[in-house]
Amino acid sequence: MTKRAATRILIAALTLATAVAVAQTDAQKAFTTIKSLPGTWEGNTAMGPVKVTFKTTSGGSAVMSEILGKEDMITMFNLDGSRLVMTHYCAAGNEPRMQASVSADGKVITFSFVDAMNLTTPDAAHMHKMVLTLVDDNHHTEEWTFTDHGKEHKELFDLHRKS
Repeated sequence: MTKRAATRILIAALTLATAVAVAQTDAQKAFTTIKSLPGTWEGNTAMGPVKVTFKTTSGGSAVMSEILGKEDMITMFNLDGSRLVMTHYCAAGNEPRMQASVSADGKVITFSFVDAMNLTTPDAAHMHKMVLTLVDDNHHTEEWTFTDHGKEHKELFDLHRKS
């Protein structure tokens, strides 16, 4: 093999390795977006004002969201292999786990129920879905769907980053 051919093979291999390293799945892109949320967010819900804090933790492998109010709750976001998942530590006393799907433009991340820990029966009260819509760097909404024996209740959080 000539020196020129070896150089071309090396350049091709480096280009391929770079492309593979740069190419991210939708789940990885969505997680990167969620990792951009740390800070304090304030807004309104039908039940009144709300404050939500986001914090990257565990060496960047997880993001914690804490809803501060009359019932403090925590949600943890992380990658599980090729999936973006969340676990919601609910005031209802259970921990639903949800998996993300991402809109084509990456601005809407829909988390749908997979299973739950401490759920007494499949139809017992629990968070069943959360839709995170990224309006811009300083504004997002979270639409939470709570299910209780077949009845759904939705709560919309309209949140703005606190300066």
